[in-house]
Parts: sequence; structure tokens; C-alpha cells
Amino acid sequence: MQRFDRDTPLPPEMQGKWIDAGDPTASLIVTGGEITCYDKVVEYDFKLMGREDGAVIVSLQVENPETEDDFQNANITDLVITPEGEFHAYNVGFSAQFVRPNEA
Repeated sequence: MQRFDRDTPLPPEMQGKWIDAGDPTASLIVTGGEITCYDKVVEYDFKLMGREDGAVIVSLQVENPETEDDFQNANITDLVITPEGEFHAYNVGFSAQFVRPNEA
């Protein structure tokens, strides 16, 4: 996976509005390098992006190791589009699948 700064856009497959497959009132929006999940902008410093075994993977990171645990517990930290096209977001204690609004 390659390191990119915050301003670098996430992969095109992730761009746009998504809704939580289990709760259509909750959304995840990707606009360029900005991610808004459950109405909260994810504050991160850089991201690792790559493709592995057909999956598109983004891992959000912070520079300060002292705040890493708090960051990982309070925010989504990883985004994955599986080879089958499913979009998942997760952190150390949470995961959700997101779909396009017209697929809900």
C-alpha cells in the first residue's frame, strides 16, 4: 500500500454518497479526500491506499502515536470495497456495510 496525504482523493469507486445497509438514515460521504461518516468529518493525517486480491483498500492514519488509540476508537479507520463490490467501513470495535442510496 502506498502512503498519500489527506488531500489526495480516495479511489473513484469510493466517491459519493453511501448509506448504511442496516440503517438507511445513516450515511458515509466521500468527497475527494474528505470522509464524512454518520454526520462527522473524519479527521486523519494521511492514508494508505492500495489494491489487494481484487479489493480496494484505504487505511486512515494519524501522525501522533499518542493519539492513535483514541483515533482508532472514535473514527472509522479502514474502508474496503471487496472484489464483489461490497463497501465496508470499520475500526477496532465497529464495522458496517454501505450501499448506494438507490440500492437500499
